[in-house]
Amino acid sequence: MKRVIEVAIVASVVLLLGGCATKKYVAKQTDPITAKVNEVEKQAQNTQKQLESDEPKISAAAEKADSADARAGDALGRADAASKKTDQVKSDLTNQFHSELNERIANIDDYKPAGDVTVLFKFNSAKLTDDAKQQLDQLGSSKVGSMKRYFVAVEGFTDKTGTPEYNLELSRRRAEAVQTYLVAQHNIPVYRIQIVGLGKDKPVNDEKTRDDRQKNRRVEVIIFSADSGQGTAAQNPGSAQ
Repeated sequence: MKRVIEVAIVASVVLLLGGCATKKYVAKQTDPITAKVNEVEKQAQNTQKQLESDEPKISAAAEKADSADARAGDALGRADAASKKTDQVKSDLTNQFHSELNERIANIDDYKPAGDVTVLFKFNSAKLTDDAKQQLDQLGSSKVGSMKRYFVAVEGFTDKTGTPEYNLELSRRRAEAVQTYLVAQHNIPVYRIQIVGLGKDKPVNDEKTRDDRQKNRRVEVIIFSADSGQGTAAQNPGSAQ
């Protein structure tokens, strides 16, 4: 009987010691996990605090972005309005031009010569001389200023010196010089002026002398008008040669 009790006591002690060992083992295994969990929770709390701290900044940035979007929208709206206005102006000018052109074509027989002048150029030059400018000033102020329905024909010429290709280009530049002067100095709409360069074609003489050649280096300007009574004051084209 005494032996049985001793065995039971020993067994109890063994179990007690085994239980303590198990608890230590479990604690040894779970403590690092618990520490890691605590660390993660701490990091999560810090992240939450950081987000809460950044929230006002994010809201301010969002407001600025919305304001920028609004300003950009306003700018696009103004640009669109300006573009539409420009298109409208172009459309109005085009319609006006087409209307006047159609009227001119429809009543082409009503247009009669109402004035002309011939301006001369120096050799191999497309620059207007002072005398040429004075002649154009007289024509512009005395004729064009009082007209409503008119157009101006400008024909450029050269003498026979030089190649045909070069003479065509030079005669064109001479006609353009007259056109530019009439537009700039007398406010004649450019669409009312029709120009052409004819080179050495249609000479006014046989160019037997230097003076003859000079007379062929010319630009003929003729005003055609459909205003009543204008045709009676016209000269014959080329009469100033």
